[in-house]
Amino acid sequence: MDPCQFVRVLVGNLSLKLPASPRPVGAGAGVHPSSAPCYCKIRLNKLPYQTAPAPLVASDSDTSAQHSSTPAAVFHLSQADLEKISGKSTLFGSNRTARLKVAVYSGRRGSTCGVSSGRLLGKVTLPLDLKGAEGKAMVFHSGWVSVGKKTKGAAVELNLTVRAEPDPRFVFEFAGEPECSPQVLQVQGSMKQPMFTCKFSCRNNSDLHLRSRSMQSDHGNNSRNWLPNFGSDRERSVKERKGWSVTVHDLSGSPVAMASMVTPFVASPGSDRVSRSNPGAWLILRPGDGTWKPWGRLEAWRERVGATGSSDGLGYRFDLLPDNSMNSGVSLVDSSLSSSKGGKFAIDLTGTVPMNRTGSRSGSPGCSPRGSGDFGYGLYPFAGYRGFVMSATVEGEGRCSKPTVEVGVNHVGCAEDAAAFVALAAAVDLSMDACRSFSHKLRKELSQSSDSLLR
Repeated sequence: MDPCQFVRVLVGNLSLKLPASPRPVGAGAGVHPSSAPCYCKIRLNKLPYQTAPAPLVASDSDTSAQHSSTPAAVFHLSQADLEKISGKSTLFGSNRTARLKVAVYSGRRGSTCGVSSGRLLGKVTLPLDLKGAEGKAMVFHSGWVSVGKKTKGAAVELNLTVRAEPDPRFVFEFAGEPECSPQVLQVQGSMKQPMFTCKFSCRNNSDLHLRSRSMQSDHGNNSRNWLPNFGSDRERSVKERKGWSVTVHDLSGSPVAMASMVTPFVASPGSDRVSRSNPGAWLILRPGDGTWKPWGRLEAWRERVGATGSSDGLGYRFDLLPDNSMNSGVSLVDSSLSSSKGGKFAIDLTGTVPMNRTGSRSGSPGCSPRGSGDFGYGLYPFAGYRGFVMSATVEGEGRCSKPTVEVGVNHVGCAEDAAAFVALAAAVDLSMDACRSFSHKLRKELSQSSDSLLR
């Protein structure tokens, strides 16, 4: 397998010096600038803004604040992005440079009635020549820079470290929706070639009986069962979705990974929603010693997202399972994405490896994936998972979803490693359907029995 070239641009070690000014006195003096929180909005070219706090340091200090283990912003650039920035795709040969824009604000983050609540202190733009960044790490800036206009001979100063580093990835693309048992293609530039096949199934021995009895009264009921149903008719008509699985095969037909729904997706009492207090769950399994062994666990639920909590989202959490045990796990990601717009499921542990003032990585992480700050590489049981791990695109509800999966080369030693991430991507994508309101009827591929799927 040949990887695709990616580059990550990292911005870190933010700290701020404000010009010295006399503290106002009196009851109506307000908040002194040096005591108000400050933050930065960071943007690389036309990529979305990223926001991060900027801690204050004494105005007479010559050193930056303590080095943060978590970058303030990380931008991921594909080969197509790099070619666009360099100008290779234009009719003219002149190269362009990327531009990193940092705006510094005083006050609390957020907005009121659509207007930003922070006060702009100044802006700075740094040119970044990314030519050659696919092959070696580059430091573009490390130190202080003046921001905005000078006031009485002094200006706001911002300390930051900006670097780029190569981040090659294997890229895979589902040729169809996961529930349609598609091929999975490996992408290398403009070339695509088959790498895996997926087989979706619903393990359900009573599905036809359940649908004939319950769909007339509840169009959202999509019951799935691991074992034959021995309960009463009332128990059978419960709002739940279970028994889904996706098996990933290599081109020889051998199974190399599986995503299996092990905890039903059940509507919380009195609602049509799967809540965080009772999430559905998948096990991601890999073959070993003639059986399936658990590798990871994905939980998913429905929750409110956005600044005001006015829109629906898919919440998720993924844990790696040490020693193939389901009793404990190490959480790698706990986040959400929009149910209507979709988004990107990503595992990025960049923050587990601190960035020092020169832009290089220090030898011990400042935090574990849980963010507890008490794990070194020697203690953290999954030290092999560092930096960017993987990402997968997820379409919103009702949209045709053919996930694109990116996996960092450092986390793939063989095709079976990549297959595990492909299975995880399929589980995330199917969770969007599993968490959909039970008042909606799912598509036929998700509602038919395993016997029908095998015909």
